Formats: sequence, C-alpha cells, structure tokens
Amino acid sequence: MNPNELRHWHTQYRTALHDDVIPFWLRHSPDREHGGYFTCLNRDGSVFDTDKFIWLQAREVWMFSKFYNTLEARPEFLDMATLGANFLRDHGRAANGDFYFAVDRTGQPLVQPYNIFSDCFATMAFAQYGQAARAPWATDIATRTFERILQRWDNPKGPYNKIVPGSRPMKSMVLPMITVNLAMEVGAALPAYPVEQVIRENLHALMDTFVDRKTKLIYEHVAPDGSHPDTFEGRVIHPGHGIECMWFVMDAAHSYGEPALIARAADALEDQLAYAWDEKYGGIIHFMDALGKPPQQLEWDQKFWWAHMETLIALLLGWKLTGRDSLLKWYRRVHDYTWSHFPDPQYGEWFGYLNRQGEVLLPLKGGKWKGCFHVPRGLMKCATILDELARH
Repeated sequence: MNPNELRHWHTQYRTALHDDVIPFWLRHSPDREHGGYFTCLNRDGSVFDTDKFIWLQAREVWMFSKFYNTLEARPEFLDMATLGANFLRDHGRAANGDFYFAVDRTGQPLVQPYNIFSDCFATMAFAQYGQAARAPWATDIATRTFERILQRWDNPKGPYNKIVPGSRPMKSMVLPMITVNLAMEVGAALPAYPVEQVIRENLHALMDTFVDRKTKLIYEHVAPDGSHPDTFEGRVIHPGHGIECMWFVMDAAHSYGEPALIARAADALEDQLAYAWDEKYGGIIHFMDALGKPPQQLEWDQKFWWAHMETLIALLLGWKLTGRDSLLKWYRRVHDYTWSHFPDPQYGEWFGYLNRQGEVLLPLKGGKWKGCFHVPRGLMKCATILDELARH
C-alpha cells in the first residue's frame, strides 16, 4: 500500500469535515430563537420546513458532543450541542419518558413515540453530551432511556404496532443491530451499566440469525426459526443497512477479542456488496429482493448518501482489521463513486438522493431523514482509521 495514497485520503476526509461539512451545519442548522436545529435545508442551506424530527435532533446533539470530546474542545461545538440537548430535555419526551418522533418548531408534539429509534439516538446524545458538558442530568437521562429501550425491546412499537398479533411473526435485524451500536457508544459514558453482556448476546444473534450461510446475504427479516418466508418482508435485502451492521459487528468484535467474528463479518460485507453493486451505472442499489423478484420499495434502484458512506467505513475498518486486499480493492471502487457523485462543490455538504444513473434527484441537504449525522460521522471515522493505518 502506498503511504502517500493513505495520506491523500486522510487529508481528503479531514478537509471535507473541517472546512466544509461542520461549517455548513454550524451556519445553517441552529434555531437560536426556539432551540434545537433546523434539518430541512435546501441545497444552499436555507430552511424549507421548521418541524423538528427527534431522532435527527438527537443525532446532531451526539455529533457536536462527539466533535467536542474527540476532535477539539471548541466552545462553539459545546454551544451547538447544548442548544439541542436542552431542547430535547424540555420538549422531546412524552409523559412516560418515551421520545416523540416529531415536534413543531416550538416543541409542541406532532408525532407520537411510535418506535424506539428516537430513544436510541437520544440515549447516544445525552451520554455523549453528559461527558462533554460534565452534566450528570444528561447522563441520568441516557441511563434511564437505555433501560427503557431494553424494556421495550420485544415490542418496540407498543400500541402503535400495525401488525395483527400472531400473524406471520418475523424477527428484524434492526433491533440487535442498533442495540450493539448503542451499547458500544454509551458503554464508556455509562461505566456502571453492564453493557458487555448486551453487546455479546446481540453480536452472535446478528451473525447467527440474519447472515445466511447458504445465500451469503444479510437479510432484514427472518422467521422465528431463521427461515426466509417467500414474502416481500421475508425476501428484502437492504444492502447499505446490512453493510453498516457489519462494521458495527467488526468494531464490537475487535473490542471483545473475537477475530473469527470479524472474519465472518468481513465475508458478509464483501458478499453483500458484490450482490448490490450496480455494474451498469456504479453505486450501491438501495433495496433488492433475495430471489430477484420485484422489490416492494419504489425507491429500490436509487443511490443513497448514507449507504455509500457507511460502506466506506466498513471497508476501511475491515481492511484495517483483516488486511484483505479484496477489501482495499472494493474501497477504491466505492470511494471513487461516492466522492464523484455526492459532495456539492458549489454550496457544500453532500447530496442525499441520486437516481440509478447517478443524477441528483433531490438537491436538499437535509430533511425528515437526512441530517447532521452520516456524512460527518463517516468523514470523522474514515479519517481516524486512515490516520491509524498511515501511522502503522
């Protein structure tokens, strides 16, 4: 491996983070009047909707707290995190402590707490913010929210579940996946909490249940016995999601000294990417059917920003941990596509949504689903891994 190439990549990620992406969100996202953040941003950063989606608010609190704790203790990072943390504390929760999905600009609730994903990111946010601000109240919210997530684990949507009880039971990969990542994130911030057992149990559940040894694909849903029902849900492959899951697994397996699990996750990463790569136009197909049948999702052939960024993290981490040349080869391919299609050199930050041909579908920089998370987190993680590789 050419050391100059590593240094070039490291500079590319680091410069994009510090000179482009962080300034974009600092400039356009804060709501100084009501607290929290604007996330519905046009290409130029202007606001096109003022509703606030709790999981994006929490992700941004986590992100700026993480910058403060790991990049540089800049007052503006802590001020930005505080703006969102106080808003979440004051307006983000229902009476029972569960976090809403959405509120209006002033914090009036709009969408009920119909699943645990707002709570997961709120836990991450308050754990990281508690460290940054040395705020015990934030750490306490993180601990209580994490405990509540584990209580809701078997029925995360509670009364908001649309499924008829007992009909076609399915297990979803997203729950053990997000639990592993969440526990890894909050472990250092909540040292008194026994997160290791939670992580180990879910690591093996992911690899033994959702990574199919025969097809070598990562399934989003399986039947309770691990089989794949011949239905939309039973056949769905969400490549970027599965790949993101594999870097969560590799990261945790490395922390707990399980090299065999790292190797299995790296295998699954390569197989999933080979299945999902668009050989005609380049990029990663967003949804696929395991049997090649028509996907249910109408956006199936689009190219999403987060899937490509998470794949870059996974490939770099996998290469670092295994030394496989095949992962480096894939990294170069995905890197070239990602950096030539998603960044916006005119207004900054990244486009989120491309059509199959790689043309921009929506010029927005943030909305209901895209916020200050995947791009800055990915740039920071990739830069860190590349720096470690260059020094060794």
